[in-house]
Amino acid sequence: MKPDKILYVDDEAMALKYFERLVSPIAPVITATSVEEGKVVLRDRAAEIAVLVTDQRMPGAYGNELLRHARMYHPHIVRMLTTAYSELGDAIEAINTGEIFRYISKPWSLEAMRADLRNALELASLRSERDELLRDKLLAQQNQLLAARLGSLLMICAAVQPGSQETALHQFAQAALVCKSREPQLDWHRWEHADLLQAEAQRGVAIADHVRHWLKAFGLRSDDGQALSVLAAALQAELKGASVIVRDPALFSGLLTAPAGQVVTDAQCAWLAWLLWQEGFARVESEGDAWKVTLAATGVLPGDWLADAMERLGHQPGKN
Repeated sequence: MKPDKILYVDDEAMALKYFERLVSPIAPVITATSVEEGKVVLRDRAAEIAVLVTDQRMPGAYGNELLRHARMYHPHIVRMLTTAYSELGDAIEAINTGEIFRYISKPWSLEAMRADLRNALELASLRSERDELLRDKLLAQQNQLLAARLGSLLMICAAVQPGSQETALHQFAQAALVCKSREPQLDWHRWEHADLLQAEAQRGVAIADHVRHWLKAFGLRSDDGQALSVLAAALQAELKGASVIVRDPALFSGLLTAPAGQVVTDAQCAWLAWLLWQEGFARVESEGDAWKVTLAATGVLPGDWLADAMERLGHQPGKN
């Protein structure tokens, strides 16, 4: 639902009634009688509001405080100030500090005010369309980054421990699916494409170093009991009979889902290294609010298992 309402804030009851009567033919109007009441309306109904119009001189806080609040917490809303000509300095200050789109002087000119409000509503509609396009782009980019990370992990595994990389990474992807991993978070205002590629390359180098460290620390495998003990120690998890109980799903999926630019930790790489060490001989199942790792054969992998995992991981509801 696109925002389509105008919030008008004024301490004078007659002004509120007059504004609503004049403006309701072009858009639904919500009213508030103070800055504090206006903040409450914004908190509860910001998604419905396209334009905020506030009087400046009110008891307690002035209107420009509400404008600053809206700019900080609800930037999609187009902000406007109305006040008497004698208080024009307040309007000029608000314009110069970027608080408002336009100033409406009192007493109001009906046609001029309606024209200004129509322009503000049109701007709000354009912002809403822009934000929707950006959200779609962001989701697509996040999905692509997750898939790229999964592909990079396969190459890292092949370089560090050739021969078992496919079965190990297949089980890694299956565990991430069981944990309902979400796409990695990206701030596209921060990351240029080249900077992101560099950060992800450096991340891959760090993962390879950590995995080598773990493989050396694990030593030689002797039996199933020892393998599970090694995993429990590496993940700081509970060894329970012939299984390991893990309560933090990020241990299974952090290498895929960590925000861009976040430093890779030794603990995040332990699970992948153990799967390489085990040659993928493991299975993860959900068990209440925890996850159970047992030893199990993988079986024959289909030729398109990696593409399938990328597709399925990219379309999961975020939960991690």
